[in-house]
Amino acid sequence: MRRWTIRLLILLGIVAVGLALRATVFAPKPIEVTVTEVSRGRVEQTVTNSRAGTVKARRRAQISPETGGRVVSIPFREGEAFKKGDVLLRLDPSVPDARTTLSRRELQTAEQQRQQSCLSAERAARERDRLQKLAAQGIISTDAYDQAQSAAASAAAACRAARAGVEQARASVDLSARQGGQMIIRAPFDGIVADLSAEVGEYTTPSPPGLPIPPVVDVLDPRSIYISAPMDEVDSARIHAGQPARITIDAYPGRHFAGRVRRVAPYVLDREEQNRTVEIEVDLADPGSVKLLPGTSADVEILLQEKDSVPRIPTSALIEGEKVMVDDHGVLAERRVQAGLKNWDWTEIVSGVAPGDLLVTSLDRPEVKAGARVKATKAGGQGKTL
Repeated sequence: MRRWTIRLLILLGIVAVGLALRATVFAPKPIEVTVTEVSRGRVEQTVTNSRAGTVKARRRAQISPETGGRVVSIPFREGEAFKKGDVLLRLDPSVPDARTTLSRRELQTAEQQRQQSCLSAERAARERDRLQKLAAQGIISTDAYDQAQSAAASAAAACRAARAGVEQARASVDLSARQGGQMIIRAPFDGIVADLSAEVGEYTTPSPPGLPIPPVVDVLDPRSIYISAPMDEVDSARIHAGQPARITIDAYPGRHFAGRVRRVAPYVLDREEQNRTVEIEVDLADPGSVKLLPGTSADVEILLQEKDSVPRIPTSALIEGEKVMVDDHGVLAERRVQAGLKNWDWTEIVSGVAPGDLLVTSLDRPEVKAGARVKATKAGGQGKTL
């Protein structure tokens, strides 16, 4: 019996030594993780565009002449500013001017013909009246009076035809003048010249039906800049005109520009090559604060709701199923939380953790799991209010 007791004590000693070695010499090294404290601050609920938006000009015109002709003058070049009504391009007016001169000569001829015809009509009317008195006295025959009456009616009709000819000639003069006006392109609004596709001496032609031709002059108003952005159809019911927006532009990294939703399209765009989206238009709150070029890509974030001074965690610390990994005195513990407002950066926490708790944000390794021993390093800059 004594022998078995000694053996049992030796075995227990070996097990104790093994456990001690496992807990000290052979213990796995703690996993290095990055943690952040649950803090209080502002949380916003937002939606963003599903694809890159585009900076556009609300007042932009791509203009071509209504008739063909040779370019003789381009008063404003690319990038130059102009006022409404200024001449942007002038075509050779020699042919329209010649037509106008011809129409005016034809008008003069028509007026002379009217004058001659109407004088003849007045004379024929006087002759008819004179013969009417003679016929009443029986001095001339009734047949002679009928002939005079017919001649007067014919002369009156010729006078009316001559007057109509004058009106037709005047219309021809007006048409020629309007055709001459088509040789000039005037600015439809104040703006700048964005592009020119013609040069002095070149011949331009209007675009025929069904065959698009690049415009001769492309003009825009830089004060009418806005951002057009496609939003996912699932967010269309939550977006409406007047909502505040935050605009990010690739040309200005690290900066955000305040804006406001001006318009939400009344239909969803359905294209086979992309998801269904609804287009929105966002105006800058201060258009003069930044110089934007139409065609520049931009992202839009619509602010739906916001809360200040609420418990929040970085959204990157949230695990699927609304769980977080907590550093509990060097050992990881999984906790379930109730989330409130959420965006890409921050998530409001209603319950489950409290300000001051340390949450793991480096969750991209399989060994980071509940029960693991960790060596935590605090993330820099966390807990700052937005």
